[in-house]
Amino acid sequence: MTDSSLFSPLRVGRYDLNNRVTMAALTRSRAGRSGTPTQLHVDYYSQRASAGLIVTEGTFPAVNTRAFPGQAGIETPEHQEGWRKVADAVHARGGTIFMQVMHGGRLSHPELLDGQQPEAPSAIASGTAVRDWESRKECPVPRALEHDEIPRVVDQFRQATRRAVDAGIDGVEIHGANGYILHQFLGPTSNHRTDEYGGSPENRARLLVEVVRAVAEEIGGDRVALRLSPQHNVQGVIEDDEQDVQATYRVVIDSLSELNLAYISFLHAECDGPLITDLATRARSNGVTKVIGNNGFAAYTQLDDATSLVNLSHIDAVAVGRLLIANPDLVERWQQGLELNTPDESTFYTGGQHGYTDYPFAGQVGTPRKVGAPTFRKQT
Repeated sequence: MTDSSLFSPLRVGRYDLNNRVTMAALTRSRAGRSGTPTQLHVDYYSQRASAGLIVTEGTFPAVNTRAFPGQAGIETPEHQEGWRKVADAVHARGGTIFMQVMHGGRLSHPELLDGQQPEAPSAIASGTAVRDWESRKECPVPRALEHDEIPRVVDQFRQATRRAVDAGIDGVEIHGANGYILHQFLGPTSNHRTDEYGGSPENRARLLVEVVRAVAEEIGGDRVALRLSPQHNVQGVIEDDEQDVQATYRVVIDSLSELNLAYISFLHAECDGPLITDLATRARSNGVTKVIGNNGFAAYTQLDDATSLVNLSHIDAVAVGRLLIANPDLVERWQQGLELNTPDESTFYTGGQHGYTDYPFAGQVGTPRKVGAPTFRKQT
């Protein structure tokens, strides 16, 4: 047995989590062309309900924001009903689930957007590729959002949040990371605007702050979270000026402090370094907001890594990705020192059950066993 603060309870927003192992948002491409969650999603997420918190795959708020084939949506009544079944199944097994709401921005292709042109802060191509329904293609030059379209983007996030919560999802994580649209606005290489949404750190942070505020007004800050990846330098958003990075992300954190968000999740290779230590300390200074750390983008987050993270004074929980894909009962395996399944990366984005819902639980072969009755979900 492993004795670690990783397995101790944690209050996040209005929820009491059973442990500090959270499931990161993971692209799995299982929702087909419609974007509607199916029984596969119900099985997949409910199998992993023993994680302290589940964060869903990045979910599009409107079809013109979709970023990849098979991405799940939260735009239509059918989407909402599909997610209701997921939420009910996770809750029946004692879990807590947040939805990551994500606008792809320029990281898309007209084939994914019903023929519409991808939109972004500026008409600057990412220089990266994306897969549409048929093959991998270069991301085209997006169209720059007009100033009077900005409120529509904010409202798309707000409406998606309302539908998610109405479907029974416990809260939302706004995706401000990994080169998608809110990160595109933050980054000086992707945002060349000359209005109040471009230029200074305060201006480049403005859209993200407006989105999070709108969402918090809709459902309460204690059900809202934010995902950030400063200096990640992926998908064409390059943040290589350390002073600008610090200034920009301080604006984000400080502008949102009064909302008492449930948590802010940081993806960074050095969560123990000066940047994340500073930002996380600021985020936690209101005495309410928790910080989730994730430094496993390039490599699997192992037990020792996760334990080291939560033992940092400014990190409250850890986000785990690929090992939770392959081990639906990862928390139990880590606690008891059990052997782990190895993720099959060739099945990450292929669709279907294989590599999605057929990883065995500890002591089982083939189809995972059923999880027992609810044991730990609390809400006040």
